[in-house]
Amino acid sequence: MPLRLRTIVAGAVLAALTCAAPASARIIEVGSAPPEATPTCPSSPCLAVSRTTGYQAKVVDSRSVYIVPADGRIVAWTISLGKPNTRQIDFFDSNYGEASAGLTILRRGKRLFHRVRGQSPIEKLQPYFGQKVQFPLTTSIPVKKGYVVGLTVPTWAPALTQLLDNGSAWRASRAKGKCDDTDTQTAQTRLQQRTQYRCLYRAQLTYSATLITTPKPNKKPKN
Repeated sequence: MPLRLRTIVAGAVLAALTCAAPASARIIEVGSAPPEATPTCPSSPCLAVSRTTGYQAKVVDSRSVYIVPADGRIVAWTISLGKPNTRQIDFFDSNYGEASAGLTILRRGKRLFHRVRGQSPIEKLQPYFGQKVQFPLTTSIPVKKGYVVGLTVPTWAPALTQLLDNGSAWRASRAKGKCDDTDTQTAQTRLQQRTQYRCLYRAQLTYSATLITTPKPNKKPKN
């Protein structure tokens, strides 16, 4: 092949490779915004989430920390757990059962009625007390921009900060007038369940979720 022709071919290949940039997805930790939340246990009182599904409605002055920012799939979730002492564990276990939790994806509706659109398996938590543990999902959860990442606790979980006055607050799937009833089972455990999240608590749940966004194709070059 003549030198001039080889040069032209090489230039064409280089241009093609330059145009074929990868359509990359992003990895985003939904719920990881500062300040980092610290569970109370084993301090007294040892505060825990019990028998409900909750989501962080606000972190300081932001309402978007736990809202899915783009379409994609949740591939893992993380929870920071307090380290309750033996007496505290015995109290919660005897009243609520063995500590457990899972991730729940909610589609927001009017008047705080939200619908369950995805869930992870429920995980046993006691082996991880005092740790920040990440659970990878065998089957990822598809999500859309605007969905909310929540936490379902069918029993109890030491995953709650002390009461805060910095504006942070979380909502639970409890009815109006029942916010002090932490014994009745209100955890959302079925897909498509719809319920009202009327109860607001001035504290922070200690969980997050790992999102891989849907890759977007490259823009076609203009002719």
